[in-house]
Amino acid sequence: MAKARDIEGLHASMPFAEAAAATVAVRAEELFEQSENVLDITDIERVHDMRVASRRLRAVLEIYAPCFPKDQFKPLLREVKDLADALGERRDPDVLLDRLAELEAALPKANAPGIEAFAAPVREEQERGNATLAAALERAERTDLKGRLALLAASAVAPDEDDVAEVVEAAVPAAPDDVSGNGAAAA
Repeated sequence: MAKARDIEGLHASMPFAEAAAATVAVRAEELFEQSENVLDITDIERVHDMRVASRRLRAVLEIYAPCFPKDQFKPLLREVKDLADALGERRDPDVLLDRLAELEAALPKANAPGIEAFAAPVREEQERGNATLAAALERAERTDLKGRLALLAASAVAPDEDDVAEVVEAAVPAAPDDVSGNGAAAA
């Protein structure tokens, strides 16, 4: 799996908007770096790496949402989610086919026809997933998703305190009413 790059200059005292700009820019670059040969069904790790990169990007977009204009942010987040969904549609059959190949290698050759009976429809699903992914990649290219994400990163501004509080509330689970551990509500 491709390791996430460090965000150069990122530190705890950095202003939130600067951290947003730097982090989103790097995670967006990583996503598109992983797209090379991603449609090659013989190298399933390419899809895995790009899918992980899409999850990292989505996470930082959601964390830093208050720094970005909503009218630009929401459509881009939706497009990143759609691309991640397409990657998942391709990845799921890849994993199953890999496991079936491991099973076939471990079993006596007499079982190969049975394994192939399971694998054939999964290969068809993989082909459909690859077509879905190809369309998603073409859409990302056509709409310049990479360039638009770079522009979004560059547009980061310090958020209102209310916007940050809203994101923190959504990310941090509420404390339970009973913190004593004995079933009685804390007074």
